[in-house]
Parts: sequence; C-alpha cells; structure tokens
Amino acid sequence: LMLDARAVTTQDSMQNSVFAVDLTMTEEGTAKFADATRNAYEKGETLAIYYDGEFVSVPSVNGVFTEGNAQITPMESIEAAENLASTIRIGGLKLELEEIHSKVVGAQLGEEAIETSLQAGAIGLVIVIIFMIAVYFVAGLAAALALLLYVAMIVMLLLGFDMTLTLSGVAGIILSIGMAVDANVIVFARIREELAMCKGVQTAIKIGFEKAFSAIVDGNITTLIAAAVLYFLAPGTIRGFAQTLALGIVLSMFTALVITRLIMNALFALGVKDPKWYGVAKERKPIDFLSKKGVFFGVSAALIIAGFVVMGVNKANMGDILNYSLEFKGGTATTVTFNEYMTLDEATANVVPLIEEVTGSAVQVQNVQDTNEIIFKTNTLTVDQREALNETLIEQFAVEESMITSETISSTISDEMKSDTIIAVIVAIIGMLLYIRIRFKDFRFGISSIVALAHDVLVVLAFYAVAKVSVGNTFIACMLTIVGYSVNATIVIFDRVRENMAVMARKDALKDVVNKSITQTLSRSIFTSLTTFVMVACLYVLGVTSIRDFALPLMVGIICGAYSSVCIAGGMWFVLREKFPPKANN
Repeated sequence: LMLDARAVTTQDSMQNSVFAVDLTMTEEGTAKFADATRNAYEKGETLAIYYDGEFVSVPSVNGVFTEGNAQITPMESIEAAENLASTIRIGGLKLELEEIHSKVVGAQLGEEAIETSLQAGAIGLVIVIIFMIAVYFVAGLAAALALLLYVAMIVMLLLGFDMTLTLSGVAGIILSIGMAVDANVIVFARIREELAMCKGVQTAIKIGFEKAFSAIVDGNITTLIAAAVLYFLAPGTIRGFAQTLALGIVLSMFTALVITRLIMNALFALGVKDPKWYGVAKERKPIDFLSKKGVFFGVSAALIIAGFVVMGVNKANMGDILNYSLEFKGGTATTVTFNEYMTLDEATANVVPLIEEVTGSAVQVQNVQDTNEIIFKTNTLTVDQREALNETLIEQFAVEESMITSETISSTISDEMKSDTIIAVIVAIIGMLLYIRIRFKDFRFGISSIVALAHDVLVVLAFYAVAKVSVGNTFIACMLTIVGYSVNATIVIFDRVRENMAVMARKDALKDVVNKSITQTLSRSIFTSLTTFVMVACLYVLGVTSIRDFALPLMVGIICGAYSSVCIAGGMWFVLREKFPPKANN
C-alpha cells in the first residue's frame, strides 16, 4: 500500500521552515487512503500509524487525500522525521519467506508417553471401579457404570471438538475424574445416613441426592470459576488444563446427579430393595480434631518453613531455589546424526546416561522425523563440556564430528507467561473466595478455604525443593490441579458445618459441631483421596520421566489436600469464628 516515505524540509502557512514526512501510496493504497481520510475528516477523527505493537504517530486529518500523496507535519526534528519515515517504509515492505532449512521434530512426550498414560488411566479406572463396588455395593455398581459413561463422553467430546491434549490437559482430566468419584462418594454417604435412620431405600436415595446437591454444586462451581478465569487470562498451555477441567466438571456433575440417580432408581425398580445392598451408616463418635489444631498448625508451619530453608540452601548451592528445567531456564540443544536409526527408548537407555555423566545435567530427548537425528537438550554447557560430550559421542557411537551440532536454546516459558499465569491464579482465587462468601454467607469460610489452599501449594513447593523434582510445564499443571482439588475437598466439609449449624441446639458447643462435621465427612475425604491417589500412582509407576515429574508431586498434593481439609480448614474456621464472632441480631 505504501510506495515510499521520505523525511523532508518544507514551509508552513507562515513561511517558516518545518520538518515533515512525505508519503507516496501505490494504486491500491491510494484508494484505501482516500476512503480512510474521508471517513476520518468527516468525523473529525485522527489516523494512527501502528508498528511493532506501538502507535508511532497519530496525525490529525485536515482534508481528503485522493491523489496518492500526503504529508505528516510538523515533526520536531529532522531525526524524528527520518525515524518515522524509516518505520513507515519498513512496515510497508512486502516480505516473502524462503525456506532454507527445516526439520520436523517428534512430540516431547512421544507415543510411548501416550500409550503408558492410557494404560495407567485404564488400570487406575479399573481399580477405582472395583473399590467403589466393594465399598458401596449396588450404589458402587451404579457409580461404576456412570463413571464409564463419563469417560466415554470425555473422549467423544475431546475428539468432537478436536482438542489438543497436552500434559496440562491430562491433569485436568485426572482432576475431573477425581471430582466425579467424589460426587458419587458424597451422595452414597448421604444415602447410608438416611438408611441408618430407618428410612426406606427409595426415600433414602431421594433425600441422599437432595442433601448432597449443595456440596457437589458448590465444590464444582467453585472449581469451574477457577477454570473459566484460567481459560481467559492464562497463557496457551494453561488453557488446555482449564478447557478439559471445565468440560470434565460439567460432565461429572451430570453423570453424578443425573445418570447415577437414574441407574440406582432402575436397579431399585428391578427389585434391588434390601438396604443391606446399599450399606447402612454406623454411628461414629465424633473425633476431637479441634483439640489438636495447635499440633496440626505447628506441623504444617514446620514443613513450610523447612521448605523455605531448603530453597535458601538450593539457592546457595545451585543458584536457583528450585530445580528449574529447560522450559524455565533454556540451555543447550545438541543434535546428533547417528549412523543408524535409534528409537527414543534406545536413546534414553543408551545415550542419555552418558550425556548425564559428562554434563551433570538432566536430559530431554526428541527425535527428528524421518531421519537418524536426535536432539538432546541439557542445561547450558560450557565449551569444555561440549568438547567432552562430542568426544564421548564419537568414541561410543562412531559418529562423525561434523554430524554433531550444538546451539543455545531459550526458555519456552517466558517471564510474561509466568506473570500471566500468576495473575490468572490470583484472580481465580479471588473469584472462588467471592463465591464461597456469597454461598456460605460467612467470610470466614472463604478465608479458611484459601488458607488450606495456600497450605497445600506451599507444602508441595517445599517437596519440589527437597526432592529436587524438575520444575517445568509439569509444575504449572501440578499446582493448578492441587488448587482445584484442595478447594473442592474443603467445601465438602464446610457444607456439612453449615448444615449442622442450621439445626444446632443452643446447648451444642461450636467446637462439637465442627468436630462432628469433620467426622461425618471423614470417610468421604479418605475414599476420594484414595481413589484419586490410585489414578495418579498408576501414572507414576507406568509413565515416562516427564509424566513422573508430574505425578509424584501431585500424589503429595493429594495427601496434603486430604490433610488440610480435615485438619487445617475446620480448625482455621473455628479460630476465625472465635476471634471474629458474628454480630448478634437485635
């Protein structure tokens, strides 16, 4: 559109010399510029010159330009005019890229990771189904059928919407499966409580679903708020997590509240009416958790402080508080063309140990499609380390030195991505806090939930520091999963506290109500954590290294989530309630 732009000296209406930029348009540019200036002139608007993410000039329009020439004046100096003219010329260049060299690399996780993840998921699902049937009998069978339908629907929707499945996406699916199981566990616990009060099976099913509804909806909507915020504010890799998590939440609520109920009613209609096939809750003496809240708070504080101490030691010894991977730090990519084709498994088994020994660095491996090339990514290597690595590869695999190339690679997780993720998580937490405040009508519930969430994140962060687990894309996925899991687990207990307070007699002490609520939901906390833990443990046992770096901290996070919901959240709410009692109604 722009043929030329030149810095010139001209005269204004007072015959004073001024600096300006002369513009010359192409034929197509002349027509478009005429339309633009006509529209701007008639409306009294300006035209903007936008380049490289910035407005470099916003001149006013004093007429309609139809001849293909225009002038921007006045400019403050000849240098300013030259700079603007140069920018306009560069922006107007028509560039065509010529392919000089390209390569197609294999997936970072690879087919093996996909295959082992699917195997782990299938094995974990079978174990969860067996567990549900063994513990909940007929209700467990209904949950198993609903869970299978849920998984089928997830797969169909992923294929239907052509979603790209990343590691973050896998994390979202795992969390949603855990929440789907959780919803069923909440319902079944309620049904057993109703049966314990000698109600009929059909009545118990009806009331059980009704009483479980608020806990399931509140827990899922709170997590859905987080997923929505992350999807719109977080960078691309996190959106995969938010997308699959949101999809999973909607489906898990549907299968738990609708499908499971339909199946249970159908089984009842088929003649499965004996309460023993559903299980009857046994009266359990409340456990005095609050009397030990000081111990719980102290243990948690000690773990978190120890984590910060280790981070300081790591900073002194390694230069970083955590074991940051190449995604965060960048490093060196060494491309080797072997004499024969080598699979990723063979490269991992035969080459990676040698590179680790020579460089002292963790190694990521990628193949180059349809070639004998394999890319080995390590921390940034010195010249001496590169030479030593080349000598080792030549000696061990008889490759020619010309077939070994090294280049510095930048981090794939930019500072902007880190800050965007942090902002998104903060906004998500605020959104969850507001929802809990509105639904529970008590700010103490919201604050206690966030304290429990922060506890879990900090303990897992301490584990990363102590165990020196690699911190990369898996770190972000893991932390987001823990955030969702922690809030959901805490809300279930708070829902029971809210319910028990509504029917609390005046003689009942607040401490007794909290202890009773935690005890009533204890089996749910244990069973849900156990089933989710099994799913993740299968990933850890069968998965490749990158999957294990995700699964191991997540297992710690699941244990922390169960611990904080039972031992921290209720105690924190009780302390806040005692310190800031509600105002008495007149």
